[in-house]
Amino acid sequence: MNIHEYQAKDVFRKYNVSVPRGYVATSVKEAVEHAKHLGGSVWVVKAQIHAGGRGLAGGVKLARSLDEVAVHAGDILGMTLVTHQTGPKGKKVHKVYIEEGAQIAKEFYLSILLDRALELPVMMTSTEGGMDIELVAKNTPEKIIKTTIDPAIGFQGFHGRKLAFGLGLPKEDIGKFVNFASALYRAYIENDAEMVEINPLIQTKHGDFLALDGKMGFDDNAIPLRHPQIEEMRDFSEEEPSETEAKKYGLSYVKLDGSVGCMVNGAGLAMATMDIIKHEGGEPANFLDVGGGANPQTVAKGFEIILKDPNVKSIFVNIFGGIVRCDRIANGILEATKLVDVNIPVIVRLDGTNAKEASEILKNANISNVITAFDLSDGAKKAVLASLETNV
Repeated sequence: MNIHEYQAKDVFRKYNVSVPRGYVATSVKEAVEHAKHLGGSVWVVKAQIHAGGRGLAGGVKLARSLDEVAVHAGDILGMTLVTHQTGPKGKKVHKVYIEEGAQIAKEFYLSILLDRALELPVMMTSTEGGMDIELVAKNTPEKIIKTTIDPAIGFQGFHGRKLAFGLGLPKEDIGKFVNFASALYRAYIENDAEMVEINPLIQTKHGDFLALDGKMGFDDNAIPLRHPQIEEMRDFSEEEPSETEAKKYGLSYVKLDGSVGCMVNGAGLAMATMDIIKHEGGEPANFLDVGGGANPQTVAKGFEIILKDPNVKSIFVNIFGGIVRCDRIANGILEATKLVDVNIPVIVRLDGTNAKEASEILKNANISNVITAFDLSDGAKKAVLASLETNV
């Protein structure tokens, strides 16, 4: 689960992570009123979407008068912002964040995320603040300084000093940086965050560190039971509707851009299925794990969700019968075709417990668009070919 910048900064404030003052607005009038309340002579108008790269796409504007606040807010609200993280369709802006200007002396990058290989949080920083960190990592990896943190001992002074030395901070600034990084780690660990990112982290002309931006993503398994206050921040307008619907039925679904729909039980098998579709020259339209206890109802709902994507031209059902028998899945597929209008080719590969019985059930059903496959490779080839023929 992700949240907006203004929400991330609300979390930061609770942990004494310094941020500029600001308020969220959903109208031009509200934006101008917030700017008046903040005072000063410089404000920043920021689009609020769940994606980075907003500034380069025209979603962050500097205003030096209240009239400019009104103009920028009017331009940004309602616009479809396309960044490298939104994809070509972009995201529509429903909110802007009005923030006071800051006197920037230096810009840095600072983040915390889980290193899945080490199974530990890693804190990263760089002197290249405000830049696309992926490009920095690719072109000048030596400019990224990292330190892993064992949750058993938590963030310690030596972690912060390692990063500060790597940034080349003068002696008088090291203590401030360590305190800032320590507070950020607390915000990360105590909220079961998967990622916290500040880009840029600035140092003001007075030497203070300030989170000029803020991004947070959370572990869905910890929400809402452990952090109902974070769950309340969820913005469903920023999430793919089909993914939200799938969660209600216990399905793990991620929408992709291809034409071959996938229905699989088990995350590992789902990944392998997507890989072999790519290997056969096709593009998967989704990741869909119906889980080990798949039944006719979940299979039917899976079909319904997949078919909502107009790009899907064929569906590859790849089920390994372990916890659930293949004959039950076969009957579930037939029931699903009665509950949902499945009008595109469905390629079915069932293996494991009662696979032969399942094959007979599908064969005897005599449904023209349900095609059985002998193995994984055969199923992938048939699914890709069917998607291409449907496109013609």
